[in-house]
Order: sequence, then C-alpha cells, then structure tokens
Amino acid sequence: MTVEVKPPEESKIVPNGNDDGYQTEDQSLTAGELIKADDAQPGTEGAGFKNTPVPQKKRPLKRVIALLLIAGLAAFAYLQRERLLKLVPAKTAAPSAHPGASLSAAELPEGVFQISPEKQQLIGVQYGEVEYKAIAKTLRATGRVTFDETKITHVHTRVDGWIEQVFVDFTGKQVRKGEPLLAIYSPELWQTQQEYLLALRGRKELSTSPFKEAVNGAESIYQASRKRLELWDISEEQIAELEKNGKPTRAMTIYATADGIVLTRNAFTRQRVTPETELYTIANPANVWVIADIYEYEAPEIKPGQTANVTLSYYPGRVFKGKVTFIYPQLDSATRTLKVRVEIPNPQLTLKPEMYANVELKIDYGRRVIVPQEAVMDSGAEQQVFIAHEGGYFEPRKVQLGAKVDNEFIVLSGLKAGERIVTSANFLVDSESKLKSAAGGMSMPGMSHGGGQGSENKTPAPNAPPSGKPPLPPRQEDHSQHQPGAPPPPQPKPEDHSQHQLKKPQE
Repeated sequence: MTVEVKPPEESKIVPNGNDDGYQTEDQSLTAGELIKADDAQPGTEGAGFKNTPVPQKKRPLKRVIALLLIAGLAAFAYLQRERLLKLVPAKTAAPSAHPGASLSAAELPEGVFQISPEKQQLIGVQYGEVEYKAIAKTLRATGRVTFDETKITHVHTRVDGWIEQVFVDFTGKQVRKGEPLLAIYSPELWQTQQEYLLALRGRKELSTSPFKEAVNGAESIYQASRKRLELWDISEEQIAELEKNGKPTRAMTIYATADGIVLTRNAFTRQRVTPETELYTIANPANVWVIADIYEYEAPEIKPGQTANVTLSYYPGRVFKGKVTFIYPQLDSATRTLKVRVEIPNPQLTLKPEMYANVELKIDYGRRVIVPQEAVMDSGAEQQVFIAHEGGYFEPRKVQLGAKVDNEFIVLSGLKAGERIVTSANFLVDSESKLKSAAGGMSMPGMSHGGGQGSENKTPAPNAPPSGKPPLPPRQEDHSQHQPGAPPPPQPKPEDHSQHQLKKPQE
C-alpha cells in the first residue's frame, strides 16, 4: 500500500511574547514532521528542512540592560562607599539606638561612647539631673562654756600692810560693784592720810595771805597729797570722810570695782599683803563664751559675725542664740581642730562655765549648681561626672567641685543646670568607657584601608609611584560578587537569530 505524503505548507516564525519569544503562523505540522524538525541541526540538512536553524530561547533586551545597570551601580557604590558617606548630611549619618534621639554624630562631644539598653539594665544604671537651687548647711561642733575674759577682774592692793578684816570670805560668792571686800592697815597709808590733813589745814590758813607765792605753795602741797591717795585706790567718798573726821583711819577698806562672782580668794585676817598679792578674782557671768572645736577642713567656711545656735543636754529643747566673735589663729596639732569663740548673753546665769554644749553654725551658700554625691567619680587627682545623652550615649566630663552639703556637691565649673547625669553604677559605666576606648585604639590585621600610623612599615601598594612622583589613582577592584544579595554578573550578549525563518524542505 502506498502512502501519499503531502508536503507541508510554508510556516513563518513570528514573536509571541512568551519566554522563547517565537511562534509559528501555521500550526498544522504533523507529529512526524515536528520530530524531523527537532532532529535537524543548524547548518545541516534534515528531513524536510534545508540549512534552517532552530530558534533559541532568548531574554528580552530591555531586561538584560536593566540588570547590567543595577549591577554596575552596586559595584560603583561599594567601591566609592567612603566617599559617599562623607557626602551624606551629618544629621542622617548617625542613626540613633532609640527613636527620637536628638543628637547627631557631629553634635556628640569627644570621648562619647554608647551602651545598649540591655547592658544598662544589667549593670543598674540610674539617672538624675543637675539642679540650680538655694543651698545651705549646718555645721555641728562641740564646745565648752567659759567666762568672758574681758569681764574678769583681779583685785590687788597698792600698798604694803596687813589685813584687818575680810568681808568676802569664800569663792563663788556674787558681789556687786562698790561692795566692800576687805580692810587693810598700812603704816604708809596712815602717814599719807596725815599728810593730806596737814596740807588741807595749811591751804585753809594761807588762802587769805597777801603773799601770792604762799597761797600757790599751799595749794600745790594739797593737790599732791590728794593725788597720792587716789593713786592708792582711795575713793572720793573715803577722802570726803577723811576730811570730815579730821583724823586718819587706821584700816582702809577696799571695794569691788565690778559685778561678778568670786573665782579665787587669797585674803585672810592678819595676812600680810604686798602689791604682788592677788587678793580676789572676780568674773562677770552675765556674758559667757562658748569655745567650739572646728575641724581644719571646715575652717574656711567660718566667718566672724555668723550666727550660732547653742544647745545643752541639761536644758532639752532650749536654744541659746549667739554670734561668732573670734577665730583663734593657732591649730591644735593633737586634735587637728581650730577653736572658734561664740559669744552668748547670759542674763539669768543659766549657762555655767565648764558646761559642755553643742554648737550649730548655719552656712548659707545662696543659689548654686549642685549634683548628688553618687554622681561624682573621684579619683583623687580629678573628679568627673557621666552625662547621659539620647540614644544610650554617655559622655565623661571633668568637673570642679566646691563644698559638700549633706549628700550633694556644689559645682564650680563643668556642668550646667538641667543636664542629665548618671547617679548609679558609675564605676561600671567608667569601666565600659575604658574598655571601648581600648578596643577603639586596637587595629586588626587586614582591616586598614587608609594610610594611618605605622604605614611606613607596610609593603608598598602595587600602584605606588616612584619616589618624588605624584601618586597614581587607586586601583578599584570589583567586589560586587562578594556582597550578599548582589545581582549576578552580566552575561554575554546572545546572538540574535530572529532574522532567520524556517523554509520549506526541498522536494
């Protein structure tokens, strides 16, 4: 049986938009013809085909070009990344660890380091704030009540003699000014009284004399005798009584010259006394001193005129007001304290000498910048405080401190009110700062891309110029294929066979 095979009609390959990019206008080829067409090789004769190549699958040209552009830009950006980072504005160059951070990389001071929120919570970081407020403190000291030394009187006689009678015969007795203390017999004093009476009589007799020289002589003798009595502490009243009686008194009485309490007594009946003998010591307790001991580091804060509150355990709840009147110039080498004198009125004689007292001195510093004691890292040579910035950044800052008031320090320089500071775990924060500073100063091998310190020991780059010539531009290497997610390298452009068409096989 003979099978008649119809020659296939001429087909034409046209683009259809699929992945292979082609379709045939005539789809009436039989299965055998398709098999023969597939077995045919380009450039050879096959069953039904003559030198007709089979179309190859091909990507669109626009897509290939786009991939090449993306790959080129990625490679350029990687090679020029340092230069591009410098062109980015400073406010966007330092991302913050927390949203809303207000400081950028350009605004952060030198020495700033960052600690993650997790590590802050682990080491127990707490915060405070620098304050500007009125500050004062109370300095407390112990003291001892003493007599006012300016109100102490020592009683002596100015003549030799013997004590005839003693009126104040025990210590501690309170006396008034003008009160008799003792009576003393003195032959020299008796003779002076006699001379005064004679001078007084001669003055009266010669007052009517026609001779002026005689009148003036009698007056001079009278004045000299009276002055001698006054210099021996004979009062005006005693002289008036002597003139009234007209005869000398055997024992002259010595009177108290001030109010006070008898501290010492050295006057006894029939005792011989001389001008060197201290008969009585009288002190006035209406005004007393409290001698307080102030430590040497507190001495610069004490000024004359400061008010002081004095309390005693003997009078609970009672406060005596006083004033600092003197600061002693010598330091006690044994106790390292300085003595300060507080003067207190004592009209009721409540405060007794040798009582122990508590002294409180209020020192007002006015309005000052202060920080808590816990915020200060004191190394002895210097003091520093850690400033907390937004985003977990910390800045170590040196400060100059003044006086310590309770648990706060007065800041003389280095801080301003309102700054946020670290008040807890300062030692751990300082350790973290030193660790990060040490890590930042280390250089790993192969990580340096620029000419830093120590570059003189490195091998010259391949493109290094000879000595004395300008440097050659750096050779850029393509590292794009090493970046994760980078596009594949560009493929070679495939040949375009779209102009070829399938032709009918020759009969």
